Amino acid sequence: MLTFVGLGLYDEEDVTVKGLKAIENADVIYAEFYTSKLLGTTIEKLEEFYKREIRLLDRNDVEQAPDETVLRDAECKNVAFLTAGDAMISTTHVDLRIRAHDRGIDTQIIHGTSIATAVCGLTGLQNYRFGKSATIAFPYRNVSDVPYDTVMANLRSDLHTLLFLDIQEEFMKLGHGIELLLHSEHEKGRNQLASLLAVGIARAGSRSPTVKADVLARLKEYDFGPPLHVLVIPASLHIVEKQALQTFAGAQNVPDCG
Repeated sequence: MLTFVGLGLYDEEDVTVKGLKAIENADVIYAEFYTSKLLGTTIEKLEEFYKREIRLLDRNDVEQAPDETVLRDAECKNVAFLTAGDAMISTTHVDLRIRAHDRGIDTQIIHGTSIATAVCGLTGLQNYRFGKSATIAFPYRNVSDVPYDTVMANLRSDLHTLLFLDIQEEFMKLGHGIELLLHSEHEKGRNQLASLLAVGIARAGSRSPTVKADVLARLKEYDFGPPLHVLVIPASLHIVEKQALQTFAGAQNVPDCG
């Protein structure tokens, strides 16, 4: 049996009761934190809280060689596979579940809090108004235009955009992410995003998250504190969305909308 357990957003206390029971009952516990991080805790704190040893896996272990660890053990043992956020947000985890199925291994999913839903709660933006999301990555050679193109496509469809910030080499901060987004627009000879309303969110799931709404150009200069950071570019706003951003994110001069 292979049980995927989403641990939630921030620290060891975010796990659900059902997830905690699955961890307690597992014969072997694996975890990966390269697709997302729990910045409010450490492996040592997780092990102390769950009272279990956790075997940490890297990208190669999960994506290239799961037959040697997770799947091998799951054929004859009760294995818990821990991830930050929700257990199935990452394509990597879906692929691992498919591989388990192909080997005749039973699987189950215990969901955890996801940034996709936390953003809606923290901002008041309605979940059904979000379009495709994208990740602003560190430019290895050139700045990727995918995040900018995603934002513009969503705006044309009157949909909000959630933009994740890269965590692979280091934790990208909102100011850097906005700079890369505006760079893509500048390269295309356009000048629209800087004056649009945007919302920055830091440390979702912690006791002191930061949520700030302002035009993108000013938001770039705001100090959001420690990571993780995400960025939202809203489309037109429902009256309740507008009121929520004014109340909880300090939005000012938000235009009236339908």
